Amino acid sequence: MGDHKEQPLRVGAAVRRRRRALELTLAVVAERSGLSVPFLSQIENERARPSRSSLEKVADALRTTAVELLAAADPACSVDVVHAEGPETGDEPRMRSLVRGHHQMHAQEFTGDHDAGREFQYRNDQLMYVADGAVDVEAEGRAYRLGRGDTLYLTGGVRHRWRATVADTRVVVVAVAEHIEAVQDRPRQ
Repeated sequence: MGDHKEQPLRVGAAVRRRRRALELTLAVVAERSGLSVPFLSQIENERARPSRSSLEKVADALRTTAVELLAAADPACSVDVVHAEGPETGDEPRMRSLVRGHHQMHAQEFTGDHDAGREFQYRNDQLMYVADGAVDVEAEGRAYRLGRGDTLYLTGGVRHRWRATVADTRVVVVAVAEHIEAVQDRPRQ
């Protein structure tokens, strides 16, 4: 119950992502696979479910395997609860994922101190929310101080680092997944 793995998979989005990553048109995939452009379009738009044989042809055309495409597939519908863990003992910093699986969004909760020397740069946008405590953030050469309830929005490509300034700080980071083409790639500096 509530486990997205019980749901059928939508392989069309995985096919589309792979095709676009290879910068191929539907016509090229059709030629390589021996399948029709309309059928491939129906697969990508979840209006047709490919047979095992058709999926293997598509996978070959995309220089991957049917297993890889299925692993990258999205659940048809998904309700998944991630329960909070029991109270932590000790002062060790920790991170826990708030979303399981391969989705369009990632969310993580950081508790305790954080390695302020580690720099991050994500391809897509992200949001930091300070649930408890306080953090200092350096982003693109500017410093920001965030307290409980504050948020910081970073567009894709922004270099940043942060550190907790209060014990037992909790920060929630929500980001568009790296495999999603949400923004055009910006030149890296």
